[in-house]
Amino acid sequence: MGRILVEVCCGSADDVIQAYRAGADRAELNCDLFHGGLTPTLGELIVAKRETGMKVIAMVRPREGGFCYTQAEFATAVEDAKLLLAHGADGLAFGFLHEDGTLDVERTRVLADLVREAGGESVFHRAIDVVPDWRAAMDQLVALGVTRILTSGQEPDAPQGADTIREMIRYAAGRIEILPGGGIKSGNVDRVAAQTGCAQVHLSGHRQMADRSAVNNRAIHYGGCLYPPEDQFRMVDGGYISALVSQLADRADAEGQ
Repeated sequence: MGRILVEVCCGSADDVIQAYRAGADRAELNCDLFHGGLTPTLGELIVAKRETGMKVIAMVRPREGGFCYTQAEFATAVEDAKLLLAHGADGLAFGFLHEDGTLDVERTRVLADLVREAGGESVFHRAIDVVPDWRAAMDQLVALGVTRILTSGQEPDAPQGADTIREMIRYAAGRIEILPGGGIKSGNVDRVAAQTGCAQVHLSGHRQMADRSAVNNRAIHYGGCLYPPEDQFRMVDGGYISALVSQLADRADAEGQ
């Protein structure tokens, strides 16, 4: 097995820059990672591409809380998709389901076609992990020409879903890429790779950062009822990602000896 490609889940242009400097192969750019990742701004994408030139897959997800969208939400997703592709996205990650959790083939087809026409890569994200029959959904995605599926193997994280991910890779048989993601860390990435036989992994690796500009009045909160600290934010930990990339490279070298 060769070196495993590393895709980093990013929530900002700074995250992409850190991932690039750390030696990651690809970035998935979102906003609002707390809610699983939503559509990023064009500014984030433009800066990320300008500063790194690395391959960036942009998320198209108009809101949190499920994958069956209203007509206006889907129309927004389509317009966002067009704009992201026009401003340098190398591909799009998206997922559309019916209320019963089955794949919404027609909506998926619209975005897959947009990406294909732009010469990019299409990724069906972890909405796959809540479909009732992943084999049927995969066959539909293959027929639509989708490039890749991001999955935790229908478990809370990829280490727990490793057996299913291995079966997904076997069932895909090269027709579509399978990208394990969810809960992958330096301490389990080798095991996930060995159990699944994957060629790529999707992971995050953020650290807490401080912005002291908001500490003068602790009674003020700008968010919801959870009241997170207003003087903290998260950013990709370049050192952590760099060490993980080196770890996987060493693993590939050892297997090649």
